[in-house]
Amino acid sequence: MSSSTNKIKLMDTTLRDGEQTQGVSFTPPEKSNIAKTLLKQLRVDRIEVTSARISAGELGSVQNITAWAEENGFLECIEVLGFIDQKRSVDWIKESGCTVMNLLTKGSENHCKNQLKKTLKQHVADIRQTLKYAHVNELNVNVYLEDWSNGYHNSPKYVFEMMAALKDEGINHFMLPDTLGVLSPDEVFSSLTDMIERFPWATFDFHPHNDYGLGVANVLYAVKAGVRNIHCTMNCLGERAGNASLAEIAVVLHDKLGMELSIDESHLSPVSEMIESFSGKRLADNAPIVGENVFTQTSGIHADGDKKANLYHNPIVPERFGRIRSYALGKMSGKASLAKNLELLGIQLVDENLKKVLKRVVELGDTKKSMTAADLPIIITDVLETSENQRIELLNCSISSGLNLRATATIHLKIDSKEYLEAGSGNGGYDAFMSAIKKILKKIHLQAPELVDYQIRIPRGGKTNALTEAIITWQVNGKRLQTIGIDSDQVIAAVNSTLKMLNLQLMQKEVAEQ
Repeated sequence: MSSSTNKIKLMDTTLRDGEQTQGVSFTPPEKSNIAKTLLKQLRVDRIEVTSARISAGELGSVQNITAWAEENGFLECIEVLGFIDQKRSVDWIKESGCTVMNLLTKGSENHCKNQLKKTLKQHVADIRQTLKYAHVNELNVNVYLEDWSNGYHNSPKYVFEMMAALKDEGINHFMLPDTLGVLSPDEVFSSLTDMIERFPWATFDFHPHNDYGLGVANVLYAVKAGVRNIHCTMNCLGERAGNASLAEIAVVLHDKLGMELSIDESHLSPVSEMIESFSGKRLADNAPIVGENVFTQTSGIHADGDKKANLYHNPIVPERFGRIRSYALGKMSGKASLAKNLELLGIQLVDENLKKVLKRVVELGDTKKSMTAADLPIIITDVLETSENQRIELLNCSISSGLNLRATATIHLKIDSKEYLEAGSGNGGYDAFMSAIKKILKKIHLQAPELVDYQIRIPRGGKTNALTEAIITWQVNGKRLQTIGIDSDQVIAAVNSTLKMLNLQLMQKEVAEQ
């Protein structure tokens, strides 16, 4: 059913379709946390959490979700994919505590004939049997027309007859998937406009896939055609090239079509990070809206323009999503880029020294050295030929770990002119190091920084003796900073990265106390 309203409802299927991403399998606690966060914090309208009859473990997982949802008023927002199997899917969904079934039917003659080996008449008869049992058990039912996009193109008569046959069967939503991601925006608009005009009594959902990279564009045109219910996943998770991105859809529909959505945009990045962590699938740094570097300016000209009149800002400003703009350091940096980073660190330099440091930053950028804001104190020290900023020096470090044994670390540090020796244990070498370092930090009244993200990276094709980069993201005084440590031993690389952050913290503390 088409609608003149500007209200768009999103159905997130990260927990069902997204779990079809190769290598992704969420644990029951992860599924529960994702479901709660999507509904309560991000404020998604509906979520599809699984397919019926997968496993006993999956049943328990859904029961936990639905129990919470019922207590918090979200039960009608929880949906489960069901199959045309008369009673089995309905019984499973009923036992799970869910009240909404998304019934998978064949939306193309090709699928019906060659996969089910049935005629449309036989298929509709089977659908009605399952629908009847579902309604007896008081389930609300939506229907997927699987492979609808190919069905509409190759066998439209089949699609139209199927819709007519299901008109009075108590179906809430007819969900039209571009199952193989074959449609273009123009094809989406024309086909959905036709479906809405032919079947004005039906409420349609659009379920896009991203095989041609057109998922979000196709959603834009589906909404232009009159569809008001859209399916998506976080971080584009899904089979093959994935589904359309929830974050991108929410922002595009709001900004480009003036649509109203229930989404709380300030939670898009935190939820994306949660999904990234639980799925094990790293998000591209340049992923729109939620990527690590999408609010990072690299060119010095851009930084200068931002400083003078926000010349290089667009409507997708970081503050809108609870994030901040940053300025990369490298061969393209200018005075404005450097000044922005020094401001972040609370460091001031006279103009003459600023020029010297900038020259060094550009030189390092030419060598492809990775630099972050936290590297600036070291660069400043090097350029100005003083050692006052390197207040922490690692004199010695011994870290050991073994199978079924807690790791241990002994560290010998020099801070200013005083030496400290401490030992610690932990769940792995780096954890043991942090245990020891926290004891020393307590003695000098310095708070250990909060670790937000930890990446270990070697060059593609690198051998076992390759240099390792440990890239650690920290939360310090409400701001995020990255440090990079390098060593052939990955634990020592992380140690080096941590020492950079501690040196920076000492410098910031000193500035704050002046």
